[in-house]
Amino acid sequence: MAPVATDVLIVSVGATTGWRAAARELGAAFALAGVRVVTVDAGPVPEVRTFMLTDLAQARAARLAAARAITRHRPAAIVYCSITAALLWPAPGAIWLDALAAENRPGRHGLWQRPVERRRLARTPLVMTMATGALAPLYGRPRPDEVVVPVAIDASGPLDGPRDIAAVAYAADPVKRRLDHVLDAWERARRGDETLLVTGATGPDRPGVRFLGRVAPTEYRGLLRRARVFLTAPRREDFGIGALEALADGAMLVTTPAAGAYPALALARALDPRLVSEDLPTALRHALDDPPPDYAPRAAQLVAPYRRAAVAATLRSHVLPRLLPGWRT
Repeated sequence: MAPVATDVLIVSVGATTGWRAAARELGAAFALAGVRVVTVDAGPVPEVRTFMLTDLAQARAARLAAARAITRHRPAAIVYCSITAALLWPAPGAIWLDALAAENRPGRHGLWQRPVERRRLARTPLVMTMATGALAPLYGRPRPDEVVVPVAIDASGPLDGPRDIAAVAYAADPVKRRLDHVLDAWERARRGDETLLVTGATGPDRPGVRFLGRVAPTEYRGLLRRARVFLTAPRREDFGIGALEALADGAMLVTTPAAGAYPALALARALDPRLVSEDLPTALRHALDDPPPDYAPRAAQLVAPYRRAAVAATLRSHVLPRLLPGWRT
């Protein structure tokens, strides 16, 4: 088959549901901006024991996927989704990231990733960060050209339906998501027949808790449109797609404070500061017993900068002129 020229090639490791969704939305935003775009996923990689080996396996898979796609599609520009996807790149490209190895791979966990990361950042034509502050861990080091390009998040449907689910939680990584902390808070806070639906994880149902396991994206967003509360308890959150999706679909965000970019945290505080607390049971009762009557429409206004049309406008004005010679907004 003869090579097919395209404007932008997106290379994603696709190791998590969040990154698969992010790459899919970035491709849709590029298409809306008016360019020909192809997205490739590195596919499944073997499970290994350490962060160093995990990153190596994912980076090698991304390199192979990128090399094949470059030969086939002859892209004018390449965007690597995550720093891991760029670590062993076969050709330089822009890097779209939520966090650096300098921050999330401390000590022995990032012995090889951190120096390679610095070399890649020195050669990339552009860094696209999901949120302001993602490059802060570089401290006094030179910083590459940067544009903030969040994950595109739109409402998944009408927000005027019944809110007949008390709370939804997402726990595909139970340790990272502190599922034990979420369940303990729910057990202490729930009343009557209130039920928490836990997605992304399996376990034995218990009074007031149902485990749904892996849920298709459209079904998951449908749950958010029916939920009164989205409950989460991160210690650290880089971007936090799930929390922003919940706000876009009108669910009240009840969350612990967390380090990291976590843009939804500031939005949650602006909407109702009572719902951001280390005391999750009390925050939950505020949400369920005394919800602000205008929470959903105000949340929709606050997430407007994250809509696909807004992201596409950023790509047209601030990204494509740097990636594609001769591009005109």
